[in-house]
Formats: sequence, C-alpha cells, structure tokens
Amino acid sequence: MIDRSLDNITKHPLSRIIIVIGYQGEKVREHLGTSYNGIPIIYIENKIYSTTNNIYSLSLAADYMAEEATLLLESDLVYESSIIDRLLSFPYPNVAVVDKYKASMDGTVVEINDELDIKAFIPKKHFNYKNVAYYYKTVNIYKFSQEFIVSSYLPFLKAYSTVLGYNQYYEQVLRVLLTLEQKNLKAMPLQGEQWYEIDDLQDLSNAELMFADAPGERLLKYHRRFGGYWRFSGMRDFCYLVNPYFPPKRMIEEYKYSFHELLTNYPSGLNTQNLLAENAFNISSECILVGNGAAELIKALLPCIPGKIAVNYPTFQEYPACIPDDRLTKLIRTGDFTYSAKQLLEEAEEYDTLILINPDNPRGNYIRQTALVYLIEELHKMGKRIILDESFVDFSSAGASASLLKQEILNRYPNLIVIKSISKSYGVPGIRLGLLACGDKEIVGSVRERLPIWNINSFAEFFLQMLPKYGEVYSEACKRIANVRDQLAVDLATVPYLRVLPSQANYFLCEVHPPMKASQLCEIMLSEHNILLKDCTSKDGFSGKQYIRIAVRDENDNQYLLTKLLSLQS
Repeated sequence: MIDRSLDNITKHPLSRIIIVIGYQGEKVREHLGTSYNGIPIIYIENKIYSTTNNIYSLSLAADYMAEEATLLLESDLVYESSIIDRLLSFPYPNVAVVDKYKASMDGTVVEINDELDIKAFIPKKHFNYKNVAYYYKTVNIYKFSQEFIVSSYLPFLKAYSTVLGYNQYYEQVLRVLLTLEQKNLKAMPLQGEQWYEIDDLQDLSNAELMFADAPGERLLKYHRRFGGYWRFSGMRDFCYLVNPYFPPKRMIEEYKYSFHELLTNYPSGLNTQNLLAENAFNISSECILVGNGAAELIKALLPCIPGKIAVNYPTFQEYPACIPDDRLTKLIRTGDFTYSAKQLLEEAEEYDTLILINPDNPRGNYIRQTALVYLIEELHKMGKRIILDESFVDFSSAGASASLLKQEILNRYPNLIVIKSISKSYGVPGIRLGLLACGDKEIVGSVRERLPIWNINSFAEFFLQMLPKYGEVYSEACKRIANVRDQLAVDLATVPYLRVLPSQANYFLCEVHPPMKASQLCEIMLSEHNILLKDCTSKDGFSGKQYIRIAVRDENDNQYLLTKLLSLQS
C-alpha cells in the first residue's frame, strides 16, 4: 500500500515526502530508506500513537506543512494514480477528493454545491439516510495551499487540539473552519476512478480484487466470491442469472414498510413456510419444500436418491458436486451441446435417475413441454426418476405455462422431482429462496429431515406471502425478458468474433472465434469496462473450447455491453 501510494505521487515534482510513523515505524524506515524515486523522505515519529489519533500525527508535521503547499494523504488507501494527476491540475488551491456516497462506505461525509464548494461536513450523529443522494465521502486525499495552511488550518488545528485533546480527527478542524469562517474549500468528485480504504482484512480482500495486477487474477477473484458485487461500484454483472424486471417497485415498497418487523423477528418454521409455498404455487404442502436457495435443496435431495444419476455436460456444477463419482454418469454433449427427449430415453440404460435442467445451464437447450411429459412418462414406466430443474423455464417463449410445477402432474408422475430457483426467475438472489416439489411423499419426507427448522429468513418468507398478489406482474416481466433476450440474440450476432447459440433461458452461450480467446475477452471487459462475463472454457464438458456465457440484463445494460463488444473490432 505504501509503495503504491508513493509510486502515484512521485510521478510529480515533489520537494520531499514526510511520513509520520508509529506502530512498527522502524519497519517502514527499513523498507523505504531515505528517499523514494529520488525524492527525499523525512520521518516523524508519533511515540504515543496508541493513545492519539491522526490530528496529533498531523500536528507533529505542522512546521513542515507551513513551509509550502502540501498534499495530505492517509496511509490506509489504495487508489488509482489518475486521482493524483487530476488533483494537482484541478484549478483550485484547497481541495478535498470526494466520491459519491455508497452503502458500503464509512467515515467522513460532506455536502457540496454545484460550484463544488464543500458546504458542510456531516458528523455521524447527524447522518441522515434520507439525504444520501446529496452526500459525498471524503477519500482522505487533500491539496492545501501554503496560505491556507499558515493562516487558517494550523491555527485552528492547534486551538482545537488544545481544547479537545489529541484523540480526534483532523477532518474535524476542516468542519470547524467551514462553520466559523466559510473558507473556500472545494471538492473534486471522482469520475469513476477506483479507490479503497482499508480498515480490516475484508477491506484488504476487496482492495486486492479491485487492484489485481496479474492477467486474469482479478477475474478469477471475482468468480471465487460467487456474488457480493454490490460492494464494487459500477459493476455490470453479466455473469449471474437473474430477472431484471421483477420484483416491481410496489413489491419493494411493501418490503420497506415491513423491514423493521422482518429484521427483528424470527421467521416461521418449515411447516408454515411450506403452507406459504402451497398458497403461492398451488402445490400441497405435503409435496413441496422451500430452501435457502435451490442449492440447499439439491444438497439435501441427492443423498436420498439411490443408484446411478445422470447429468448432461456441460452443466451447472452444483449437481455433480453432490454426487459421488461412482454413482455419477456423465452424458457428454458435443457440437452445439444439444440433445432431445428421444436421445435421453435412448440413454436410459445408463442411469437410474436423470437430472435435467430445462432450459439447461449454460447452454440454454430446451425441451418443449409435450416432449418432456413423454420423457417423464416413459421413465416412469421404466421405474426411473427424473429431477427436473425449472429455474429458467419461465423465461422460455411459452413462459410460466411451460412449468411442470403442477399438482396434477406431480400426482400422475411420482418419479418426477421439480426444483426451482426463485432467486433467479423472480430476481431476488439476495433473499436466497428455492423450491422442491414431488408427488412421492417419502422422498419429500426424506429431504425435509435434512433441512433445519428455520432454513429461510423472514425476508424470504415474506416474499412467499406476497407472491400471489403479483402473479400477473411476474408473468409480464417474464414475457418482457423473453422479448429482450430475442433482441439481444440479434444484436450479439453482429459481433464478428462471437457465435451465439440459440437459447430459451435468460443467457446465451457464445463461442469465441480466433484470434480472440474467451479469457482474453472476459479480462478486457472487466478491466476496461467493469463488465463481468462468464468464461466457460475451463468448465467440465467444454474440452478447452472457447466459450463464454452472457446473461440477459435490461435494455440499457445490454446496449452498453454490445457497444463495448463491438468496439473491440477496431
């Protein structure tokens, strides 16, 4: 962190670097020496660092600050060098670098006007979440003129410390100056430049991801997180698969109204949750289970299923990860990775249970309802089960009507187990909700025994309660995403280095043509445009062939992606 910061500032003609050291300060001296990139370093030791705050550390450097204009930076920052470049050329002598306030931020917040004047520093006790649209977070990088330092800042720093002591923050002096003297302190809002303040190991992990240097390292770190991308400003996630048109604003307002009760109360137990699922999906509570995402249900179900279990490859890895190798049958698909109900029946001797994701992931291969019912019926006659994952079927051209999540079908075919990820199709991945339904009550009972009493939280439970009111809105949202998907297919076909495979889901599997490679394309999109794509090359079943998966988002994001993909032609 120190090296990065010094690299950023020593690109400019500085007279000297002053570093206030405290905890393990000698290690800093040993590491840096007496100069950095030819610029001399002066060390000042805060011997009482454990009982003071940064106002005292800064006061120790007061005499040096008084001698010339100063850049003031805190040592717990990782940031792009372009921030310093802009700050030094910014046409005002006294400037605080600020960034638009975001939910993950903590620390000093300011309000600014259209002329970039800092109007007020907002203390934590006066922070109002209703006003966050107007708040900016200080980045803790400042530029001060010598005149401001000598005539205003240092005198107030001394007076403030005398009255309140040295366990304070130097930003508080700026707040007092603005209150008493209305000094002209300008803000320089960031324009998308990356920075991160590191207070703990989680912050360090986030910063290591944002500023990863090695080719492919940043992309790999993002994928290994499996989500949580709201922490990273401006990310457009074309990797994870959710519905961008649901839930509607009205439903979100209901959540906001009930937030306190949901947050401060236990959820209901499993039996009540299943009754809510019965009401939402018209399936008997004896035949349906809810889970903390489909992943929990998959993990609980597969140990209950005996014999050989077949999976089409390439596939969603959660299924084979739960099946012992000696019971896993891999149905390897080649060419364009397509298959039919007839082909699955011809392979029935190879398995006792078939896992079918329909439309499948990551290909989007789709078996229509009539053929699917025929497949289930024939497998039933053979005494074989089928686990049908319908997480994406509502996005098909037939919409939710193509679902087999119907009581009469479950009763007719007890060999059918339906799994559905509510997170994906209903656009609520943050609440983690999934369903399992089956007419075989023995199977349902076995899975139920593997689930905890409180396996979903109050927010997920409330979603099930609200869902019946929004059935028509949900249907329209699915139709809309199907239309947007079809348009995106046309648009992606204009990208010369991509071959887009047809899909009935909310994503496309695309072959990447030479000289472009899948990993190269994903790295460029992430590093240059903050777009996250899924590189499928290393997934089992692709044999190293160059494929990416692109999720369907709303029209604006899709157009942004298309523009950036097409820009690589030149």
